[in-house]
Amino acid sequence: MVAEWVSCLDKRSADRTGEDLDIIYSRLKDVKAFERFHPLLLQQICYYGYYEDLEKGVTLFRQGDMGTNWYAVLTGSLDVQVSETGTGQYYALSDNIVICTLGVGTAFGESILNDIPRHATVVTGEFCELLRIEQKDFKTIWERNRQYMEGIITPLTSGLGDMEANPWIRADAGPPPAMMSPSQGTVAPQHHESPETGSPATPLMPTPSEKLAHAGRVVRTVILAKVPQMVRDRKYHLRTYRRCMVGSEMVDWLMDQSALVHTRMQAVGMWQALLEEGVISHVCQEHQFKDKYLFYRFRDDDTGMGSMPSTGEKKECEEELQDTLVMLSQIGPDAMMRMILRKLPHERSVDELEIIYEELLHIKALTHLSNTVKRELASVLKFESHARAGTILFNQGDEGTSWYIILKGSVNVVIYGKGVVCTLHEGDDFGKLALVNDAPRAASIVLREDNCQFLRVDKDDFNRILRDVEANTVRLKEHGQDVLVLEKIPANNHIDSDEHTHFRYSVMAGTPEKMLEHLLETRVDSRWNDEPTVNADTFMEDFLLTHSVFMPCNQLCPALMAYYHAEVRTGPDQELVDYALANKKRVLHMVQQWSRIVGDAFIESKTIKAFLEELCLAVSEDCQTWPELKEDLAALEKLMSSIPEDNSNGDAKPVSTLRKVRSRASISGTLRRLPKELSEEKQTRRRRIKPSDENIFKVYFADHTYSTLRLAISASAEETVQSTAEKLCLGEDLVLCEVKSTGERVVLKESDVSVTTGLSLNGRLFIAPREHLDSLTPLPEQEGPKQSTCATIELMSSREMAYQMTLYDWELFNCVHENELIYHIFGRHKFGKITSNLDLLLRRFNEVQFWVVTEMCLTPQVGKRVQLLRKFIKIAAYCKEYQNLNAFFAIIMGLGNIAVSRLSQTWERLPNKFKRMFAEFESFMDPSRNHRVYRLAMSKLQPPIIPFIPLLMKDMTFTHEGNKTYYDGLVNFEKMHMISSTIRTIRHCGSEPFNFDPPPVVKNIQEVRNYVRSLNVIDNQRTLTQLSHKLEPRRS
Repeated sequence: MVAEWVSCLDKRSADRTGEDLDIIYSRLKDVKAFERFHPLLLQQICYYGYYEDLEKGVTLFRQGDMGTNWYAVLTGSLDVQVSETGTGQYYALSDNIVICTLGVGTAFGESILNDIPRHATVVTGEFCELLRIEQKDFKTIWERNRQYMEGIITPLTSGLGDMEANPWIRADAGPPPAMMSPSQGTVAPQHHESPETGSPATPLMPTPSEKLAHAGRVVRTVILAKVPQMVRDRKYHLRTYRRCMVGSEMVDWLMDQSALVHTRMQAVGMWQALLEEGVISHVCQEHQFKDKYLFYRFRDDDTGMGSMPSTGEKKECEEELQDTLVMLSQIGPDAMMRMILRKLPHERSVDELEIIYEELLHIKALTHLSNTVKRELASVLKFESHARAGTILFNQGDEGTSWYIILKGSVNVVIYGKGVVCTLHEGDDFGKLALVNDAPRAASIVLREDNCQFLRVDKDDFNRILRDVEANTVRLKEHGQDVLVLEKIPANNHIDSDEHTHFRYSVMAGTPEKMLEHLLETRVDSRWNDEPTVNADTFMEDFLLTHSVFMPCNQLCPALMAYYHAEVRTGPDQELVDYALANKKRVLHMVQQWSRIVGDAFIESKTIKAFLEELCLAVSEDCQTWPELKEDLAALEKLMSSIPEDNSNGDAKPVSTLRKVRSRASISGTLRRLPKELSEEKQTRRRRIKPSDENIFKVYFADHTYSTLRLAISASAEETVQSTAEKLCLGEDLVLCEVKSTGERVVLKESDVSVTTGLSLNGRLFIAPREHLDSLTPLPEQEGPKQSTCATIELMSSREMAYQMTLYDWELFNCVHENELIYHIFGRHKFGKITSNLDLLLRRFNEVQFWVVTEMCLTPQVGKRVQLLRKFIKIAAYCKEYQNLNAFFAIIMGLGNIAVSRLSQTWERLPNKFKRMFAEFESFMDPSRNHRVYRLAMSKLQPPIIPFIPLLMKDMTFTHEGNKTYYDGLVNFEKMHMISSTIRTIRHCGSEPFNFDPPPVVKNIQEVRNYVRSLNVIDNQRTLTQLSHKLEPRRS
């Protein structure tokens, strides 16, 4: 069954309903290709667009073909190929050269506006999903929406290039003699190759944007209305500066105006956002904004155009101030980053270098580089910006002097004689190949839009970093092959009495066996104690947290036993004895560390239990020869005594996995209820789901009858089918399938495990012969509730609801083991392990999100909806106060769902106080710069914290997909370092018990508790959108 938005796009344009268009719009508005499109323009695209999916290796069109469609890439990637030997159907594909790859968010094919032949061949590099608009429809969109499309998509005059083509670049051989804009006529060509950095205090734009100019007027008016003494004439060194302010006072004032401004650095960034567009400026044009005794003035006062605001202006601006500060807080972090980058490298402080480094971690062009290289880049990167589209950054054939990374905007890659062959977007890089090969530029780079910003690494710095990396890289070889690659880096700790810098060697890559040997010999002291050594780092922790990826327990345990028994056959007797004893102690001490670092996963593994029994027996025998091992033996026996007996074959009662999981962290301060409720809370406390837990669940058939099964949670889909077939004497060729409430059918793979916890919110398991899958339909109960529980919610305290939601989410969060994240990201089918606890936590996020949408769409009276909207905003505020950021994001994203956000009559009646709260929450969720606002706020919180789980999963996916696990047969341990860093973030969040003060006792505590733990929702977006349109029909 295809997704809803796909089935909507498959309809003819004239047959699409308003609900269809809303469903398509909610999917396309998040696609990168459309992020700059006006909503009215995107609505037209939703009306005329068609869905198209192509397998790998399909040729979309050939060089020389006449264009018939415009495309946008939704998923997958396509290769752009050009041929030097010919065009059209007469040239061979083998002659093609791949120029670039078009990824998600790329749009191409504007040449259909002028009937120009394709200048390249496009072939799918993997399975792709595309949005396609036919030529006649695209021309219609252009004619109707010219004012919105100019500057984004521009028609090409005869003889110009194709594919994301820029209207100023000619496809004729040789460089363009001039750049032509249809609206501006001929302009002298602009060429920039590594320009000198101007004054950091110079505005990036000649005139402020309308948005920032208005923000400046609001802030200036409020200052003059409330604290007019801030703007006055000041004297310094016998010179008078008219109508100016002091930087430190400006920061003080801003921090007093809004709870959004948490730190002085944040306030500096907000003022810098105004300075870099020229809204304010340093009185001598010498300084960026600084929290110091420096003088700044508003643009109006600087030009002499400023005047005292009227009473009406003061009142209006005071009302707009909070919205203005929300906007400035969103763009402030980016302005702060640009401010740091515009400084000369030697002027950047240690803290500023760390800010740049944190930014580089999330740039996709740099994911393959080691963290050490990224830190080196942070110290040499330069900022470069260009205001006008059509600017030539460098020409084909020029000498390469810089490597560029796109920070904002997009550029066209142009080859003489072929036109524009591809477009590069934010996060992409270019220009590195010419530096590596010391060759001329292979193409010209032309700005595709105004106000593009870049990070630039100049050739000398680039080569120095390469030389330093190679000089600090140590490669250990065996039989002529690399087996371990180490990087020399400064140690974290220094010995005060020594004047020289101390270094340590960080593992970059290696074979699993060699990395284990290196770990035992350098990170495990045979004279082990609890104090960290000078060279202590995270290598052991990272190895033990991620070893399941490259060296699972059935390989690691035998390797440890082999190292334990290792002996040297030559040398003095005493050295042989010392060597053997040191090896044994290292293994024993590593086992202790393993148990401490990994926790429950260590004691629950049968492989590890068998290994410990073998090791304990070996140590007992060796104690006769080496009495020094007796203390280690006692510690090992104590460890083994903590491992529970395997009772998987006992008479343990089955567990309903969707209801019972126990928290591994204590919850202090929460059991403050009445004695009866206290005992109930103890009885229903969750415990972690284990693979051996028995699970009772239903499997449905095409006629909606069902069979109840009792299987281990780790049972595979194949075992579920076999058990059902044996129980009911069914035939062969049966498949297990999830049927969602939308009617979509997802066939499960035979190797899929813990299938019940991985279902969608209202999904159900069905079994049927493969040829009868089309007969499976959703159950009536899957549609969800028919009536709102608004009346029940109104009787509950908002704080109590948030508190009970946080208790429940805390239990779920603490049941998740770090290994589950690894299994989920790398594919649990590769490990044969369950991720049930993580599945339930992710499911909870979706449940809360759809709960908000469901209740809003089931409440018919607009007055009641406004009350409910206020209630949800208050619950979100309390969840944020309790540091339950997962529920906070779920609620706010639910209110942002298209079915809720389109209820304009409801939002219009919401009091301004709540509108400002919601705007503040949306700014906290701002996804720009990889959710920088959220990440900055997270860095200031102390545990306990329930983090935004989908973002953590996104981080790990980004790391996994952007970095190979193996390079030339060696484990890429830099990737393991990054994955472990995310795991440490999760550990930090749960490192303290939940100890927030409970709200005042209310009568219906148990009712609230039961309600928030059993939310009933509609998870069908089409149904929710239809309900929304019934509440408030589309305005004509």
